[in-house]
Amino acid sequence: MISWDDIYKVIESMFPLYVALIFGYGSVKWWHMFKPADCDAINQLNCYFTMPLYTFDFTARVNPYKMNYRFLVADVVCKLIILISIFLWAKFTTKGNYPWSITSFSLSSLNNTLVVGVPILGAMYGSFGESIVIQSSILQFTIWNIILLMMYEFRSVKNSMDLSETPNESATDLEGNTIEDGTTKKPSLLILLKMVGLKIAKNPNSYACIFGLAWALVSNGWHVKMPKIVEGSVQILSKAGAGIAMFCMGLFMALQQKIIDCGAALTALGMLLRFVAAPATMAVSSLIVGLRGDVLCISIIQGHLWHIYLHTRTDIILCCTRQLVMLYIGV
Repeated sequence: MISWDDIYKVIESMFPLYVALIFGYGSVKWWHMFKPADCDAINQLNCYFTMPLYTFDFTARVNPYKMNYRFLVADVVCKLIILISIFLWAKFTTKGNYPWSITSFSLSSLNNTLVVGVPILGAMYGSFGESIVIQSSILQFTIWNIILLMMYEFRSVKNSMDLSETPNESATDLEGNTIEDGTTKKPSLLILLKMVGLKIAKNPNSYACIFGLAWALVSNGWHVKMPKIVEGSVQILSKAGAGIAMFCMGLFMALQQKIIDCGAALTALGMLLRFVAAPATMAVSSLIVGLRGDVLCISIIQGHLWHIYLHTRTDIILCCTRQLVMLYIGV
């Protein structure tokens, strides 16, 4: 039974995040303090410095030798079910397409594991809840966000390459007259993969997560503590990670013409994917691998954690996906 004290703890942990979001929104929409170029600079600060240090700080605290591997397997099974479902939908239905596949995967698979998950689950389950959600974030940053980035960049790069198709060399007839060949030659697919790979390599949060996990392995395996000078250097910006991320979200919302820039039907579809399909799939996956008790509850709750941006029209969600990348993993 959930007590009023539990509800208050959740509100107590979430309220400061919304204060930062409102400040970000108001600084553009109401007080006109920042121009779009200023917002972009703040966003760059967040994706290249604050969020990577925030990610490293939390990841370095986890004990890799005591991770709940059954929970991690459930998370993998959940994402695989979603990916297979999206593939079948895109392959065998008339409405299935690549942009909506990105949208669906983003809404039904990814969540704010650190920015929102740590405060909520920390308030509800203490350090145990924080540990589980941090473990989930490790998979998200090292696997699922990279898959999302690949999906997005593959579409982005392919579109740009299609627009810049190069014409073949003109031919000449027996009299030396030039014959214009209207056909075009597309660049190699190999080149496409290389361009996508280069963009994925500029992924600060994945590096931060990998370095944090490496330090956690060394620290817990050899019982080595992080030097205070290094810890302080990380936390000087890490402590502002959640606040600046929410502030940037407010900036982004304020720069849009409408907070929800789509109709009621698409909004409902997005909410269905985020708040019904995602936790339901996670619940099924958790039961399949045998999760019970608090871990089962945490796995379902973290499936409910709202996405960074909940806009559901295809062109808007791709823009929001780009912002998600900028805020969390950088490009």
